[in-house]
Parts: sequence; structure tokens; C-alpha cells
Amino acid sequence: MSFRPLTESLTYDQAKIKVIHEGKDDQKHHYMEGVFIQGGVVNENKRVYPVDQIQKAVGTINERLKSGYSVMGEADHPQGLQINIDRVSHMIENMWMDGPDGHGKLKIMPTPMGKIVSTLLDSGCKLGVSSRGAGNVGNDGKVADFEIVTVDIVAQPSAPDAYPKAIYEGLLNMHGGMGLLGLSRDAMYDRKAEKYFANEITKIITELRLK
Repeated sequence: MSFRPLTESLTYDQAKIKVIHEGKDDQKHHYMEGVFIQGGVVNENKRVYPVDQIQKAVGTINERLKSGYSVMGEADHPQGLQINIDRVSHMIENMWMDGPDGHGKLKIMPTPMGKIVSTLLDSGCKLGVSSRGAGNVGNDGKVADFEIVTVDIVAQPSAPDAYPKAIYEGLLNMHGGMGLLGLSRDAMYDRKAEKYFANEITKIITELRLK
């Protein structure tokens, strides 16, 4: 066996994602709910997570949440197991078992990357999820000693030019992008800046789709 970082992505459809909108206008919140990790099946990475391993990992996440620990996640596929504060887009609110799978609900945060994710969801983009953790993998592909670090938001795994990454790079390279990225931080506190930021992000999404 070898202990290693493990990431497992699920598409919007595979994860059976439900996008939930709560509140109105300045009090509007976005949530994503669905399958966060599959148990008892051979996944696309040829690994199998026994159901008891999923149960244990889900239990550990909930213990952290109950103790007041914030389990934050990022947009796109980060490198390594460390949480990069500047790329945080959401936080996990709860996880539970439903059959062999670990399900969960996450809340999109009003961070720069979170605002990008919210705009993508409002524009109808179908985003998936990717569990990020570590464990021992046997020669037969079975995972043991598994721990979930977090769950990230990703574009469809079949699309390598992931929307979050493409739009993040678009922010930096288009329309005086660095200024727009700074505006995303201002939008956390200024309603007019937030509306302008959302409009600019929508324009970038449209341009990327036309390329």
C-alpha cells in the first residue's frame, strides 16, 4: 500500500447536484447539494472506496464542523492538500451517508472566487465537485485509512478548460483584469461594485463561450 493524496471528481450529473437559492437580492445565498464521494464502486481513477471508509471520513468531517471548525473548499483543481485562502469559494455545511455514498451541502461564500462560482451558477453553468483527501491505496485499488480534507467545486471533468480556471485567467488577462479582480474584493462591501462585477463576469463568460 502507498499513502498518497487522493482527488475524485464527479460531474454535475454524476453528483446529482441541486443548486439551491435562498433569500433575495443582497441577502441571496447559493448552495450546492449532492453526492460528494461514491462508495463501493470502481471509479474513473480505478479506485474503490469501501463504504466503511466513506462513513468514517464523513463522520470525521461532521465532527470537525460540530466543533466549530470551518471546512472550506476552492474553485478548480488545487495542487496538494493545503487550503489556499485566496482561492476559497465555499464552505461545507454538512455531510451525510445516503446508501453507499457520501452526500453533502456546501454554501458559496462572497469571496472573489465564490462570486465567480455564483455568477457561473446564475448563468446556468453545470459545475461538479471533487473530493480532496488522502489514504492508502492497495494493489487492487481499494482505499484504506481515508480522510477527506475538503470538497472543491470543479467544471465537468471531461472539459479540461475548466470554467473557474478559464474565467480566473480571463479576469487577469482581459479588460484590465487585475483591476477587475480587485473590484471583486471591493464587491464584498459595496453593492454598486457587486452589480458591476457580476455584469463584467457575465461578459467574460459570454466571450469564453464564443471562442
